[in-house]
Amino acid sequence: MGQTCRESNHTVTGKIKVMLVDDSAVVRQVLAAVLAKDSDIEVIGSAPDPIFAMEKMNQRWPDVVVLDVEMPRMDGITFLKKLMSVRPTPVVICSTLTEKGAATSMQAMAAGAVGIVTKPKSGLKGFLEQDEGDIVQAVKSAAQIDMRRIKAMSMASLNTPPKLTINQVMPASEKAAAMVVTTNKLVAIGTSTGGTQALEVVLRNLGRTTPGIVIVQHMPEKFTAAFAERLNKICEIEVLEAKNGDRVIDGRALVAPGGKHMQLKRSGAQYHVEITDGPPVNRHKPSVDVLFRSVARSAGANALGIIMTGMGDDGALGMLDMHNAGAETIAQDEKSCVVYGMPREAVKHGAVDTIVPLTEIAALIGQYARRHS
Repeated sequence: MGQTCRESNHTVTGKIKVMLVDDSAVVRQVLAAVLAKDSDIEVIGSAPDPIFAMEKMNQRWPDVVVLDVEMPRMDGITFLKKLMSVRPTPVVICSTLTEKGAATSMQAMAAGAVGIVTKPKSGLKGFLEQDEGDIVQAVKSAAQIDMRRIKAMSMASLNTPPKLTINQVMPASEKAAAMVVTTNKLVAIGTSTGGTQALEVVLRNLGRTTPGIVIVQHMPEKFTAAFAERLNKICEIEVLEAKNGDRVIDGRALVAPGGKHMQLKRSGAQYHVEITDGPPVNRHKPSVDVLFRSVARSAGANALGIIMTGMGDDGALGMLDMHNAGAETIAQDEKSCVVYGMPREAVKHGAVDTIVPLTEIAALIGQYARRHS
């Protein structure tokens, strides 16, 4: 793997150079064809396993690696860990859409991978070609990532569908109903690229007396269950993939399921979540905007909104709704973000009260809880 460790902020100049590592020749062929359609991307090589990949990468290092997890000679997790210790490089996991594949992919995300592309057991070519916009976007997002920030957290356009905004899918009320301020508080968190590591940093530092938390992390179907399960094992609070009707209670965090939207609802003095289908918002399902707008409507000033690392603008308008409804709002600062997209947009919209580093967010949640206990 080499003897020297070189870290950089991974500034990409020219085309994004991609290496494909997958033991399936069909996967390599289809991925290469899909990525080659984008003029900003150049596939510089492919390999059936990590050992062959390293031989090619040492000749010409890629900006992004698209990596399978189950391969002969060396599995993807082992390769990823070696890669991160020698020369940290953005890695997008290409994994089968199964429970086992999701759990393994979560191990890869914990080891430093920055994104997930799903592939089914059958119908691969049609699936990949149908979702080529998502694949290209995953690679482009990965190319923008500062790997030093991923390491620090570990240690502490194609034919894409029209972008629907929150106002098209879930129109804002002309005048939001005033919410009675109560002692029943909750926290709403939205994040995307880099969010799996960022959420771990925050949630591991929260105790059982923390107000109930609702979370949208942009992630495909199946993977959110494995993600929540992993967090539940390492956090003091309970972390669950949300199911329709689940109550939002102290010491519990509910993660929106991949492929569905999650909204907050109120019944008397109690909050619960509603899991629904519907079109993607800002090209995401679950969408942070959908969650935040519902929090503004159902909780108003009884909520704390937090927007963290992620590419794009999902969550900016919803956080503005929360801010206007009297909620306290926090954005992760640029320096600690893997991608300073979503927080930047929220700040630009005037939706943010406080901007802080990632490592201070858990403490602010604790202060919020104590102020309102």
